[in-house]
Amino acid sequence: MAQRNRRDTAPRSRSRSASAPTTAGSGFERRSPAQLSAVRERVHDIIEPVLTGAGYDLEDLTVRQTGRRHQLRVTVDGDGGVNLDVISDLSRAIADALDAAEAGGQEVIPGEYQLEVSSPGVDRPLTLPRHWRRAVGRLVSVKVSSGATVTGRVTAADARAVTLEIAEKKATRTQTYPLAELGPGHVQIEFHRLDEISDEDLAEIEDSDGDAQEIEDESADDDDVEEQ
Repeated sequence: MAQRNRRDTAPRSRSRSASAPTTAGSGFERRSPAQLSAVRERVHDIIEPVLTGAGYDLEDLTVRQTGRRHQLRVTVDGDGGVNLDVISDLSRAIADALDAAEAGGQEVIPGEYQLEVSSPGVDRPLTLPRHWRRAVGRLVSVKVSSGATVTGRVTAADARAVTLEIAEKKATRTQTYPLAELGPGHVQIEFHRLDEISDEDLAEIEDSDGDAQEIEDESADDDDVEEQ
């Protein structure tokens, strides 16, 4: 079964140093949420055509200021999934596009920045038709319009509906739900099928507790702007 929703982090990060306005005594200017939103919009407009042209989707874009540096976190996915080689190639393409825009006279990101490119983790909610399509074969849990939570294996998905194979006490039934009747789906980790899980997904499962702690320990005054 093809592995989906991997989280592969690029083996390198890109950074660029440039002069930026500073605040007296602090050495740098703290960007407001509105300024970060404007940076995010400029970055989005530049990199989305690059990813689409390469056959991939921009799933998420976060812009965060950490001290003097801006951190760009780009999440990408594709029908065939993404591996480390793809992540590396897309990282270079994104950085080149940003550099080209700046060389053309557009100030995209004030000051220094770091670029991180990854693919979605197994905990990414399934909300769009392409998410469900790429989850075919996976066991998912989802709340339906009746308010009940259903767990089943995705056997088919298109722009309008999702079909789940649901195991019950004495039998297995197949149910098709219109997408409009489904809430966000959540992929379930099947530990009895670990031989079908990629090394990257296994590493993510093992590191999930550490990642959660790291997020909690980040500075409370960091400003985030995430794709809605």
